[in-house]
Amino acid sequence: MAIEVDRQCAELPRGGIAKKALAQSRSIAVDSLAQAVAVSNRYAPEHLILQVAEPRALLDGIDSAGSIFLGQWTPESVGDYCSGSNHVLPTYGYARSYSGVSVASYQKQITVQEVSEEGLRNIGPCTATLAAAEQLEAHRRAVTLRLAALEAQS
Repeated sequence: MAIEVDRQCAELPRGGIAKKALAQSRSIAVDSLAQAVAVSNRYAPEHLILQVAEPRALLDGIDSAGSIFLGQWTPESVGDYCSGSNHVLPTYGYARSYSGVSVASYQKQITVQEVSEEGLRNIGPCTATLAAAEQLEAHRRAVTLRLAALEAQS
């Protein structure tokens, strides 16, 4: 593999820059594809290319990657420019916690909640306790006053 990397760098117009960047990288040899998936999940790469015979067989095991490229005909550059994903992905292992920017990142979402009388009886006391723990008395009272009104109805 290192021989091919050197050969490719020699053919690049900015091969010197690529070699400098690669000097800061490491190759990790593993004993199995399962171990490769475990290492990848721990590293949480920005780009993960699964260039193996059956890439979809590994897909369910991947839980931390910015973007995944399946098989020999899916280079990362296609994802950067043409295939629908984008070039804004989590780096430095942040794929363990964050996703890349996508169309969904620009969609406005509104949550809607509705609690029934029974529901407030069930979750109200917990809500009041948490509000009290945060010393947010108005929040606590917004629940306890309603609970008192429900109690008065009974």
